[in-house]
Amino acid sequence: QVQLVESGGGLVQAGGSLRLSCAASGRAFSSAGWFRQAPGKEREFVAAISRSAGLTRYADSVKGRFTISRDNAKNTVFLQMNGLMPEDTAIYSCAARTWGDLTTRPRNYDYWGLGTQVTVSS
Repeated sequence: QVQLVESGGGLVQAGGSLRLSCAASGRAFSSAGWFRQAPGKEREFVAAISRSAGLTRYADSVKGRFTISRDNAKNTVFLQMNGLMPEDTAIYSCAARTWGDLTTRPRNYDYWGLGTQVTVSS
C-alpha cells in the first residue's frame, strides 16, 4: 500500500505561482502523476514523471508553465505551477504506480491522494 497526501494548494491571483507537494508513505512506488478535476468537468491529466525522474510528460495546457519533479529520498513528488490562470482552478490529485512507466491514463495508477484545491482568481 502507498498512502499519498497532497499539500500546497490555495487561492492565488492570475499570474501567480503555487508549489504542490505529494508525500508518500508505505511501499516504494514507480512513476507518479498529477491530475486535476474542475467542477462539472472530467478528471484530466496534468503531468507525470518516471521513477528516476529522467522522463516527464505534460498536458499541452500546462506545458511551459508547470514543472513536475520528485525527491525519492523523501518519497515526495512536486508540481511547481507558474503563470497560473483562472482555468487552472481545480482539485489537484497525485497518483502513483507500483510499477510501470509513466502514463497519462488515470486507470493505470494504483494509488491516489484525496487532492488539494487550487483556485486562481482573475
